[in-house]
Amino acid sequence: MTAEESSIRSLVEAAADGDERVIEAALRPKSLDEVIGQERVREQLGLVLAAARGRGRPPDHVLLNGPPGLGKTTMAMIIAAEMNVPLRLTSGPAIQHAGDLAAILSGLNEGDVLFLDEIHRMSRPAEEMLYMAMEDFRVDVVVGKGPGATAIPLDIPPFTLVGATTRAGLLPGPLRDRFGFTAHLEFYEPAELQLIVNRSARLLGVTIEPTGAAEIASRSRGTPRIANRLLRRVRDFAQVRADGIVTEPLAHDALALFEVDEIGLDRLDRAVLDALCRRFGGGPVGLSTLAVAVGEERETVEEVAEPFLVRGGFLARTPRGRIATPAAWQHLGLAIPVNAALPEQSVLFDDE
Repeated sequence: MTAEESSIRSLVEAAADGDERVIEAALRPKSLDEVIGQERVREQLGLVLAAARGRGRPPDHVLLNGPPGLGKTTMAMIIAAEMNVPLRLTSGPAIQHAGDLAAILSGLNEGDVLFLDEIHRMSRPAEEMLYMAMEDFRVDVVVGKGPGATAIPLDIPPFTLVGATTRAGLLPGPLRDRFGFTAHLEFYEPAELQLIVNRSARLLGVTIEPTGAAEIASRSRGTPRIANRLLRRVRDFAQVRADGIVTEPLAHDALALFEVDEIGLDRLDRAVLDALCRRFGGGPVGLSTLAVAVGEERETVEEVAEPFLVRGGFLARTPRGRIATPAAWQHLGLAIPVNAALPEQSVLFDDE
């Protein structure tokens, strides 16, 4: 049985049980050869892993940086699969004390891959312990408190840390420097997303026309996770309200129902632009004020909506706040006010 046949069988069983997590996992590529897009990262990472296999040693620590949904977790799984070793998963927010990290590290076997998601959100004491673990494969466990406290050195087997972050700028320099390979994952082009949609449709057993796949890809914000999510919703629409075949008109109607417009803006994106243009006259407006206006957390607006809006040329960041671009006004069908602060009129530095 091939890897794809095995994935299809897993998907059929998961669909019968209604387990969306299993479906999501089965859609992930299992090797570098199956990865679509990210050619530069694939080539560089493939070289690092091939060299490590040739030496019979764990590869250098890897830092994966990029917006959510581009495949950082998938890359970590592929690294473990390519090295034929177990993968241990945890996240920065889950490690609040140095003892939490020591417990995880002490359970590793030689060659294991430890995936640490959102590594920039790890606590400072655990971060300082990680320095020694990454470099010397040793940690000092402090026993006791006060003058009677003693540090017991604990050797750990050589392992590979794969750190993932959506905000590399928040990582301290000493931590970044300890990663032997750093990869930045880029947004995907529509043609690459169309290939991903076709592959996922084949695994899900969905009959999809090329124009239907292109319609979904064009609205996926350059993100494979979103493309797969939209495909599943269009599949549901085709199953309930049509004959199960995904065509361009059907995909158009389905995505309109789920509030995803022609260029991929969803409810949150349009809410941000609408608040920026209608309530604040195009800005400038602070991020916190903008987040309150749309009823979301500051981090949600900054990390979920803004990357695509900035990349699409709908929003600009300035020292005084966020500003709507002419494209934002045009997309909302609004006339640009005479006194609107446009990006080309903004300054790079502001003394206020």
